[in-house]
This record gives sequence, structure tokens and C-alpha cells, in this order.
Amino acid sequence: MYTVSPPDVAGATFKRSKKKPLQRQASDLLATGNEVKNIFACARSGDEYRALKIVIEDEQLSLGTTRKASKKWDQEYDSLVLPLLDDDMPCYILYRLDSTNNQGFEWILLAWSPDHSMVRHKMLYAATRATLKKEFGGGHIKDELFGTAKEDLNLSGYRKYLTSQSAPLPLTAAEEELRQIKLSEVQTDISVDTKQQTLQGVAFPIGKDAAEALKRFREKKINYVQLQINAEREMIHLCNTEPTEVKDLPKRIPKDSPRYHFFLYKHSHEGDYLESTVFIYSMPGYKCSIRERMLYSSCKNNLIDMVENNLQIEIEKKLEIESGEELTSDFLYEEVHPKQHAHKQAFAKPKGPAGKRGGRRITRPPGEGEEEED
Repeated sequence: MYTVSPPDVAGATFKRSKKKPLQRQASDLLATGNEVKNIFACARSGDEYRALKIVIEDEQLSLGTTRKASKKWDQEYDSLVLPLLDDDMPCYILYRLDSTNNQGFEWILLAWSPDHSMVRHKMLYAATRATLKKEFGGGHIKDELFGTAKEDLNLSGYRKYLTSQSAPLPLTAAEEELRQIKLSEVQTDISVDTKQQTLQGVAFPIGKDAAEALKRFREKKINYVQLQINAEREMIHLCNTEPTEVKDLPKRIPKDSPRYHFFLYKHSHEGDYLESTVFIYSMPGYKCSIRERMLYSSCKNNLIDMVENNLQIEIEKKLEIESGEELTSDFLYEEVHPKQHAHKQAFAKPKGPAGKRGGRRITRPPGEGEEEED
């Protein structure tokens, strides 16, 4: 914006005028009336007033109306606060609670800004909120509520605000997974009087089809069993029993969901033919949900215990993988038969030269009364 400074237009000079933001202007121009200051002092020091309505008139904070206390704060909250809220004009309401702190009674600051009020009024009241807190005394204000509808500032709205303030902060996906895992862990503080779970995690029952397939696997009638968890029915079901060789294993591993696999690994080791049962727990990273990762991780130990103890299937090796590409012939062989580290011979001090040694060297001159050795 440009303004012309002397009346002589021919020699006029132009200056850019800078306007302060509305928020800065409101805090600079608004003052607090003496009536409001007196009411604030009386309200802070006693229990006479329950509610104070503060408005902005003639560029200063003014007292709209007051309400005195007659019941407990929650019994008269709605009957005192809601009638003070106009449909088209913002205002502030200070409401006294029955609780106290080291400075006196605690208060709630309600900032009312209805949707149908003028934008200028909304901005003016928003910019003056800090000034009101300073004048009243921030140490007396326990909670602050802002509302555009009466449902935001009634007693139910205030209680919802308290509930949201006491709720824990939202967790990231990794933090939520860690919290779920900790909840499923078994505590180790065991004493004479405590009763604890004997196994860690969740024990889902195995379906009849899965149990029959594992028995056939034990009898070596089949060489591969794949199991999955039905989360809705909370059971472990059979998924696949196709004949499988080592080269077929990568194709059996799903890329988007976890599974349990039992594989009869047929191979030769040091000239002997062996058939080893390998348990494979495939978990494709973060491509599946947190719930699936938690369920499969929690049920794994119980499933292995049931297979080994109840079905008497000896598991030679337990593996956990993310992708089927890891399951190569060399990988399986090295996992089932890990290389033994060769014993390293301790360093031996080399012998000295053969033959007669030379004369002994004197490392220090002989003292008095000592003879030099030959």
C-alpha cells in the first residue's frame, strides 16, 4: 500500500506503509478494565463465583456476566455454562472447579468461537487468549478447551477432553509390535505361591487334517507338510503336502504370508545316507500384518513342542527365513551339518642353534665383592 506524503503532487514522494499482523495489534491495543481486574482478584481468592463470562468491548476485556456457586462443580456445569454461549459471538468463560493447587482454586478456560460468528471476531478473540490468561493468572488455569459447537464445551465434551489427555501417545508400527510381543511373553518371577505358564506364547489346537498329515510325515509316507494359522477360528490347519525336493522348496514359500514347514531332508554326509527332519518358519518381513507376525511367532514354540513330544518326531534343525530364495542345497547342508572349526596348534617357541654356546654376556658390571663369572 502506498501513501502520498506532502500535498504537492508534483514533488510527491511515496512511502510503503507497514501494517502489523492482526494478532500483534490485538495484544498491543487491548487492555483490561478495572472491573475485570477486581473480579479476577476476588475470584482467585475466594469461592463466591463459579463462572465468569469475559467479552471484548471497546478494545478492552470486559465482564459479560457472573454466576455464583450453589452445588458441586459437575452438578451445575451445563446449567451455568451453556446459557452463556451465544450462537454468533465468541467469548471466554472461566469456570471454577472444586479442586485446588498451591495458588488456590483451579479453573477451566473455555474459548467459545461459533462457526457463524464473523471472521474478524474469531481472529480477535484468538489473538487475545494469551492476554486473558496472563491477566487472570496462568497458575490457576488447570485446563483449556476450545469449541465451535456447544457439544465441545458441555460437561460430556470436557470429560472426553480429560480422557484424551490421559490416553497414551500413538505408537508407530514397530513400537506396537514390540508392545504386543511383550504382552505375550511369560514372566520369570516364579515363587512357591505363583502359578505361571509352562510354555511361552499361545497354544492353538491343530486341525484333524494337519494332525493326520504330520502322522504320515512321521511314517515317511510324505516328505513335506505346510501349516497355516486360521486367526478367526484360532486353529492351525493343513495347507500343502505336495512331494517336494530341495530344488522345489523355494517355490513352496509364500511371499506375502507366514507359514510353518516340515521337510524331510534326504542327503548323504560323510558317505552315509541320512533323512533329517527340518522345521522351517517362513516370515516374509513386513509384508504381512503385525497381528500375523505376532500370532505365528507366539504359536511356534508350542507347535514344535507338540510335534516333538506328542508325535515323537525328532527335528534335526529349526530354521527361520524371510524368503524362499535362501533355501539352497548348500544352505541346508551347512545348517544341518555345520563345519567344525579345526583345532589350532599353540605357537611353539623355536629351538636355539645346535652346538656349543658362546660365552655368557655380562648384563651389568660386577659390584664390589662379586667375581665375574666365566
